[in-house]
Amino acid sequence: MTAPNDKPNDGGVPVPVTPAGASSTAPAEYPPASPAGRGMFGIQGSGDTSGFGGLVRPRRPIEEAARPYGGYFDEVRDALEEAYPAFGEAIEKVVVDRGELTLHVRPEKIAEVCQVMRDDLALRFELCSSVSGVDYLGADERRLHVVYHLTSMTYRRRVRLEVAVPAENPHLPSVTAVYPTADWQERETYDMFGVRFDGHPNLTRILMPDDWEGHPQRKDYPLGGVPVEYKGAEIPPPDQRRSYQ
Repeated sequence: MTAPNDKPNDGGVPVPVTPAGASSTAPAEYPPASPAGRGMFGIQGSGDTSGFGGLVRPRRPIEEAARPYGGYFDEVRDALEEAYPAFGEAIEKVVVDRGELTLHVRPEKIAEVCQVMRDDLALRFELCSSVSGVDYLGADERRLHVVYHLTSMTYRRRVRLEVAVPAENPHLPSVTAVYPTADWQERETYDMFGVRFDGHPNLTRILMPDDWEGHPQRKDYPLGGVPVEYKGAEIPPPDQRRSYQ
């Protein structure tokens, strides 16, 4: 396949040109990325024929919610504030959006907050059902966010905790001593986003090989892959199917 911007030679036949961009090795070269919130694959130029190249996703600022929040959200905040004297230092802001209560926590305080959320009789969030990562490249100086979903089986309630760390120093205290279910979830977040959970009993990769370079779900990770043989034909990796430059 030739790149769309190839020029024909004297015979009128397009001349194949090796696409510029990432190679199939890991890590590959980093192609120039499009601005955050534009396009689908973090690329620029006219090579993307998926129809998503011109997509613009507006990002509205995350603003602190005003009280009363409604539902049980006020009770959860009041209980945490009463049980945790360092509430004002640990909680950056409280957000209510799309029917969810999110407590934005300072990174160094996340394990302490989880301990209180689990043990206080008025809270009783016994289960950490999920730990996941998000990369807000180009939208937040502390671009790597980690989200914890806590569930109270006693009171049938849910709450989100969210912390943000810079990519240059992505360190967080591990919460595995509080929630053992976070063990493999923190490993996956480390593997995919490079967030290091200090105090984790065995912080190793869980999806990628141990010698893999880079963290594939960061938004500046190159679009690449390996060629695949299908019905006798070799299908090149996505970054080599056409020039995204």
